[in-house]
Amino acid sequence: MTAVRSSEARVALITGAGSDRGIGFAAARALAEAGHRLGIAATSDRIEERAAELRALGHEVVTVIADLTDAAEADRAVAEVLEAFGRLDVLVNNAGMTSVSDPEQPAGIRDISNAQWDAALRRNLDTMLFVTRAATPPLVRSGAGRIINVASLSGPVTAYAGDIAYHAAKAGAVGLTRAAAIDLAEQGVTVNAVAPGWIDTGSSTPHELRMGEATPVGRSGRPEEVASAIAWLARADASYVTGQVIVVDGGNSIMEDRGGASRE
Repeated sequence: MTAVRSSEARVALITGAGSDRGIGFAAARALAEAGHRLGIAATSDRIEERAAELRALGHEVVTVIADLTDAAEADRAVAEVLEAFGRLDVLVNNAGMTSVSDPEQPAGIRDISNAQWDAALRRNLDTMLFVTRAATPPLVRSGAGRIINVASLSGPVTAYAGDIAYHAAKAGAVGLTRAAAIDLAEQGVTVNAVAPGWIDTGSSTPHELRMGEATPVGRSGRPEEVASAIAWLARADASYVTGQVIVVDGGNSIMEDRGGASRE
């Protein structure tokens, strides 16, 4: 951990920020540009490369390397950000899907193992619970705490074959978002989710990029386009929006006719 100077600027913790072409790092950049001091977390030391990029632009950053599937590690991540900055105002739960230290192993309903199911829920849902629970006290103290959970179009809105645990976990993330929003509403903390569709990240496969081309917009989204929604939800004046899911999918979820046939 690297010590930083103290100020009154709002502080944001972003998990899953290790990839240079991921939603987490894009969210970190957007929040830094909006004036936040940052805690950025990942499972490997590549997070130090992301921190160096942000510091080169003059932003205040502290890094945490942690396995957030472990509740104690989640507690430590929040504690280190508080030690560095003395406050926490925004939490972006982006950890999930896959990581360089724990690659995803998707499977469908016919052949998913107990271990695969457990691993996917730990990565995509337990991490969200553990960090949110640890961050709740300082977010309440903030007076304008903001929690933004990165869910997915897959699970809450749509589904595809062969990855049942991921869909279940991301649907669970929306349930967690709505329940936490009710629990924390009277204490000034909003809890919302963004649901990205096909986004061109460092982990995108050729098939996923083709799916992006089949959306009404005709391309995959960019991490920065998801980050812009996150940055708005993180604003102190976004105080009357809570328990909501903001879909960022290029219109994919509203397109009914995918055959391309014209109608006369």
